[in-house]
Amino acid sequence: MTTGRLIDLHCHLLPGVDDGAGDTLEALALARAAADDGIGFAMLTPHIHPGRYHHDIHMLTAVFRQFSSAVRRTGIPLRLGLAAEVRLTDELPAQIRNRQVPYLGRWDGERVLLLELPHSHIPPGTEALLRWLRRGGVRPMIAHPERNRDILRKLEKIDPLLEAGCLLQVTAGSLCGRFGERAERRARQLLKRGAVTVLATDAHHPVRRPPLLEEGRVVAEKLVGAEQARLLVYDNPAKILSYGQARARPAAPARFPGRPHPVPA
Repeated sequence: MTTGRLIDLHCHLLPGVDDGAGDTLEALALARAAADDGIGFAMLTPHIHPGRYHHDIHMLTAVFRQFSSAVRRTGIPLRLGLAAEVRLTDELPAQIRNRQVPYLGRWDGERVLLLELPHSHIPPGTEALLRWLRRGGVRPMIAHPERNRDILRKLEKIDPLLEAGCLLQVTAGSLCGRFGERAERRARQLLKRGAVTVLATDAHHPVRRPPLLEEGRVVAEKLVGAEQARLLVYDNPAKILSYGQARARPAAPARFPGRPHPVPA
């Protein structure tokens, strides 16, 4: 990435595939709002969630190509990439082995998977699955941990995830109170601990969940300084993208040793 504009690694702009943009017009409105906020690159991360959003990389790539063409035709100054927000379920090992999920890029040589925990809790067996992923060269990046109820109840619940080597993606709006006081407090605590890898918008809707990253950067700058804030919205995302994940391509399957214990939903 050579632009100095912000980089958003988690948003739901891809139209008609999940609970994000409902159609192309709404998706284009989100893209314009992102560009107006100073975002120069947006990684589109639609949900992959068996039983709810049963997508794979091949289906999503076709929609992505159509939407990318629409963004170019309208002249919106926003570069796009495609990955996914993948739900932690017992199906995940098979999804990875079958090359059904895309990655954000790489971090220190490992493929980065944007991994969503259930909002209600951290399931039993999660640590075993995380260790299995790491043995296969996959570095999980936990999406919006500050909104997980287990972590909201007790901050120490994040420690096993960090000990497993997980990266953390905190939603910029959480820092600004858009998801309530408890999520704001947790987001700020994680930031001050130096545990956050990137801030992202997790945008879903032009009004209810807009793609606002700059406001999170401003809050982060007040809390941890300008240099650290830049790491969260540009340098660290650019590091992940520097391996060329600007278009979705399923990586070659890793040789995973053994199999993790099942992860209850």
